[in-house]
Amino acid sequence: MKYGESTFDVLYLIFAVTSGCLILWRAVDKTEKRMGIAAIVLGAGDAFHLIPRVLNYFTTWNLDAALGIGKLVTSVTMTVFYVLLYYIWLGHYHEWEESNNQMTVVIWVLAAVRIALCLFPQNGWLENSSSVSWGIYRNIPFVMLGLDICWLYFQKRNEDRIFRFFWILILFSFLFYIPVVVGSSEVPMLGMLMLPKTICYILMIAAFLKSTR
Repeated sequence: MKYGESTFDVLYLIFAVTSGCLILWRAVDKTEKRMGIAAIVLGAGDAFHLIPRVLNYFTTWNLDAALGIGKLVTSVTMTVFYVLLYYIWLGHYHEWEESNNQMTVVIWVLAAVRIALCLFPQNGWLENSSSVSWGIYRNIPFVMLGLDICWLYFQKRNEDRIFRFFWILILFSFLFYIPVVVGSSEVPMLGMLMLPKTICYILMIAAFLKSTR
């Protein structure tokens, strides 16, 4: 399993960052630049967690602190990724921010609360031993943020072929993620759900690539 998972993780990181750079190179407007930035943020942020995870399979080093800090960085960058998805939605569908003031406030408040909760020492990042309770606390605003973004893309599902199924990818990424947060400490095999979750993100980046080709 370690070889298959490690290969998948490395290829995903290369794909995400390379695609982000390609999208930025192709970009002709602010929205397309945000797509490129979102892909790079996703890949670079996940690298902080996935690279120590891969090294943990093949070395005897004590990587608990690196794994924990990597999870913290990934938690923050994933939140930033969803904020970028909101601004991509605004720009792609010409839903100007001025006409969505309330939603913009909601997005930023949920993102700020999520990041603030991630910074509490009770998360135990340095020991890589976060409690289930704090895992749930910090993910409540994150799930709410994701559902808001999912709803926005759902409303526009019939207006764009490329992003038609984007809401499904967001929804399923959370359906795969939530069991990991709640039950992986008791049932480690639930951690395997992070693989299909990652596939959802790969397909999101593929949509960005298609949109900017």
